[in-house]
Amino acid sequence: MKIGSYEFSRPLVLAPMAGVTDMPFRSLCNSMGADYVVSEMIAAKTELWKSKKTQTRLSLGGFRPRIVQLVGGDEVLMAEGAARACDSGADIIDINMGCPAKKVCRKAAGSALLSDPTLVIKILRAVVKASESPVTLKMRTGPSQMNKNGVTIAKIAESEGISAIAIHGRTRNCRYHVPAEYETIAAIKDSIGIPVLVNGDIRCGSSAFKALSKTNADGLMIGRAAQGNPWIFSSIRAALDGERWNEPSPIERLEVLHSLLESLYQLYGKEQGSRVARKHIIWFLSYLPIKSEINKATMNKIKTSHDQLNFVQFRKREFENKG
Repeated sequence: MKIGSYEFSRPLVLAPMAGVTDMPFRSLCNSMGADYVVSEMIAAKTELWKSKKTQTRLSLGGFRPRIVQLVGGDEVLMAEGAARACDSGADIIDINMGCPAKKVCRKAAGSALLSDPTLVIKILRAVVKASESPVTLKMRTGPSQMNKNGVTIAKIAESEGISAIAIHGRTRNCRYHVPAEYETIAAIKDSIGIPVLVNGDIRCGSSAFKALSKTNADGLMIGRAAQGNPWIFSSIRAALDGERWNEPSPIERLEVLHSLLESLYQLYGKEQGSRVARKHIIWFLSYLPIKSEINKATMNKIKTSHDQLNFVQFRKREFENKG
């Protein structure tokens, strides 16, 4: 599949996730086999871009393509944001019509836009016109299970010049509470000529095969299953290619976690970075064969960056001593 000048063969893509896919985590997943990665969603209102939060999200890193995802419900602001993102070095602009979070949908943005095809047309047309880079779309199968209008939205997207679509196999109202369904994605794939990525419930090689076989999609987008497990990209690639894959040892997992924590502290500063790091520590440790439960309450007691690094090093020594 091609997006502008970038060409991929059955790509494995890191999904944009607010509060997760910052530059350090994107860089890690890219190094672990993700063919390309997408930024956290950024509000299209450019007057907010001077904030530290947005500036951090706009840290694009040295890997390519550099993809900036924009969220908003106004076509003028979305167009301005796209132009500004291109000026900031974005190789691809991605439009968020998939986020089901209430605080996003209350502003008639994210997956709420799927209920208003007329506004979808205005936003897509404005962004494509304003962007010097290719534009992609992240969406769901529709607003609700009674209104799975994904085929209609996808056809609109293709007609308005969108280069590729990533589709999460749930409706807005489903959020993440029901299993992903692939029938709608298959219908979308059959109805349009641009590349389609399937997203939702892809956790391993067998689920990747299932998603591809049921949808005939051009690639896979992986979100929550990458949290604490960036090796998922290399493991799925090996499964798809029929190659052997070796599970990382607990020591290797802890070494990668340690490196990620240092990158987070460097990007955010030690105080904020230690707060961001807590969830990553919990996610990474959930893949280790340890008996003690590691949860938010535990991590809240390990507050400083120094203590977090010592904690990870202590766990590493435990496995080394067992070794």
